[in-house]
Amino acid sequence: LSAATRGVPLLVSAQFVSGLADNALLLVAIAEVQARGGPAWLPPLLKLVFTLAYVLLAPVVGPLADRWPKARVMSVANAVKAGACAAMALGVPVVPCFCVAGAGAALYSPAKYGLMTELVPPHRLVAANGWIEVATVVAILLGTLLGGTLVAWLAPGPSFAGLLALYGLAALLNRGIPDSGARYPAPAPLRRQLGDFLADNARLWRDPLGRVSLATTTLFWGVGATLQFLVLRWAVETLGLTLAQAAWLQGLSATGVVLGAAIAGRCIALERAPGVLWLGVPMGLLLLPMPQVHHWPLALPLLAGAGLVAGLFVVPMNALLQHRGATLLSAGRSIAVQNFNENASVLLMLAGYAAGTAHAVPLDTLI
Repeated sequence: LSAATRGVPLLVSAQFVSGLADNALLLVAIAEVQARGGPAWLPPLLKLVFTLAYVLLAPVVGPLADRWPKARVMSVANAVKAGACAAMALGVPVVPCFCVAGAGAALYSPAKYGLMTELVPPHRLVAANGWIEVATVVAILLGTLLGGTLVAWLAPGPSFAGLLALYGLAALLNRGIPDSGARYPAPAPLRRQLGDFLADNARLWRDPLGRVSLATTTLFWGVGATLQFLVLRWAVETLGLTLAQAAWLQGLSATGVVLGAAIAGRCIALERAPGVLWLGVPMGLLLLPMPQVHHWPLALPLLAGAGLVAGLFVVPMNALLQHRGATLLSAGRSIAVQNFNENASVLLMLAGYAAGTAHAVPLDTLI
């Protein structure tokens, strides 16, 4: 069997298990903050520091991911996240532990996506990204459900033990992934890596295909993160649902993303990836009727349709960006640039949403 035939299913499986643990850990960490009597503003800070790690560590994690075989780097990253989980279980303050978990996740990402570009030929990259996207979204859905179940039914000790078992399983799956054989020059000294990263970022933005794919994915993930909060608020204020019911609506949208990602992986070749750009128009138009929808049955096809179009849109764009990035830079460095831009977009758009909310901007205007 080829390295890709053996490695891709293991890589997708490891991503699913690791993502499951990451999303459950957020819920368990929030419950731990509340159990320790932490202030109300602390839980949102956990998501902030987790995302911030992708931005601040981007100049370093790309070269690190290229320094050793990427499956080994993924195992190390999982060990970092497991260490943060174990520290929380031992009573260490939650926020610094979550900073460490974010650092592990920031290292895991360029190794994961970089390994995909090393294992899979360009003509199969969209299909492989479809599987990764499906695994990621399903892990978010089930991880949130798992975290809620752990918090509701188990004490903190067994909850953390269950999460450590998941990280251990992900590490075992990583160890089974074959070495792609790709090797890169040794990274520059640490003092030069920031300058090199800025040059990498500029090079990808100057490339025509790199620019369009990087711009679209950067905007996509920033808007997507903001929409998570907008949909929850819209469902409660306009549709009259409870917060739990609103979360199910979000799940429906995510199910649409899974379906769209699966279709894109099967039907769209890498050379046809720029042809999906027009899908950004219906994706935006599907959001415009939200303020006029006041009954949840009408919201179902709206959100499912938006999710379907989003999955069809983002998977080919991701694949195109990874291919161009690996061609221009290297597998790990290009994903670090992508993570930096996308997560900076998430932080900026969430800050804009928070500012608009703080200044009582109407929900319809924000949408």
